Amino acid sequence: MKFMLDQNNKMHEKLFAKGKPLERFYPLFEAHDTGMFTPGEVTGSASHVRDGLDLKRMMITVVVSLVPCMLFAMYNTGLQANLALNPEMLDQLTGWRHSILQATVGYAADNFIACFVHGALYYLPVYAVTFAIGGIWEAVFAIVRKHEINEGFLVTSALFPLILPPTIPLWQVVIGISFGIVIGKEIFGGVGMNIFNPALMARAFLFFAYPIQISGDKVWTAVEPALAVDGFSGATWMARAADANVALEGGHKLLSEDLGWMNAFLGFVPGSMGETSTLACLIGASILIVTRVGSWRTMIGCVVGSLVMSLVLNFASRSGAVTNPFFDVPFYWHWVLGGFAFAAVFMATDPVSSSFTNVGKFVYGFSIGVLGLLIRVINPAYPEGWMLAILFMNMFAPLIDHFVVEANVRRRMARLAN
Repeated sequence: MKFMLDQNNKMHEKLFAKGKPLERFYPLFEAHDTGMFTPGEVTGSASHVRDGLDLKRMMITVVVSLVPCMLFAMYNTGLQANLALNPEMLDQLTGWRHSILQATVGYAADNFIACFVHGALYYLPVYAVTFAIGGIWEAVFAIVRKHEINEGFLVTSALFPLILPPTIPLWQVVIGISFGIVIGKEIFGGVGMNIFNPALMARAFLFFAYPIQISGDKVWTAVEPALAVDGFSGATWMARAADANVALEGGHKLLSEDLGWMNAFLGFVPGSMGETSTLACLIGASILIVTRVGSWRTMIGCVVGSLVMSLVLNFASRSGAVTNPFFDVPFYWHWVLGGFAFAAVFMATDPVSSSFTNVGKFVYGFSIGVLGLLIRVINPAYPEGWMLAILFMNMFAPLIDHFVVEANVRRRMARLAN
């Protein structure tokens, strides 16, 4: 390790130091240097607050908390694809993904390794393209502005592939992440200055620019169109639940003939690659809360807000005021369907675009829960509302903090006056 550090320092002195040939590209060296080695500079005086949690550790912690979702994304993507195919059709698969799959594990639909590898062949290219293109944009802006490359993109690059369908074309991944990084973050000044969540900005751009490829009934399962099975629908359970023709049984909507709440909780359903498993999201939430990187107040606010709005809509349904059967879906189904858990744990808790004050975090999360459920239930054309709810509340996060701070100031002034 000492040898590598010495060589790294020599490279800096000869190429990237001030006045050297590659001085302009110092941000690239700095990213490598701080990523591979511990910086040699330390705080020297007592006038600074010393904390073991810096930006790099914070972002890496978030990425670690996303690992359960990443692993499940690869497994479930392959599982849904294999379940959609008959054994005879598996032998007809073509393309580079299927050649690799056939050469490694075969095509057993219920085989864990087969499912994992099959899903990885869809997830990993999306992640690689996201990381490469987003990293290039980060480097370009760092070089132009002459500052270091921040670790914030590590989280954006991990989040974005998880909120995409497995069939997303890679060229759309390039356009989407470019929009999210450039328009959603860099034009505001970079990490810590952006108003909106960059990953959600990228997803929203793709949703409105390419609605056919990013939504609809046939994009959630990685199956070749020529081999699609008669009677199989790739629609998410959220889309099927929003269908007014779905029957009711015991006051609960039957989302499929073999659907169970536990299946939805575990995530064995079609959907965006990393959003389906509530269990995986809860594991990530525990990591974020224990390390104090993610705000439990925001998460609880989302849960309470969705609970309150769900009960209100249930009451409206039972009173006969509405005819939309989706109003009757219980709150515990809303918590395990679609991307609610992923949004509440990873998206709403973004430390830059969310509220900063303790009271503001709860109000911010509560508002997301209420607004997201309203969009999900009332708008039949868009049965998943968390992306729009979070982006909408991103705009109001500073205003929420402003009123919280003003209330604190007035309370203190009144206490001092007494």
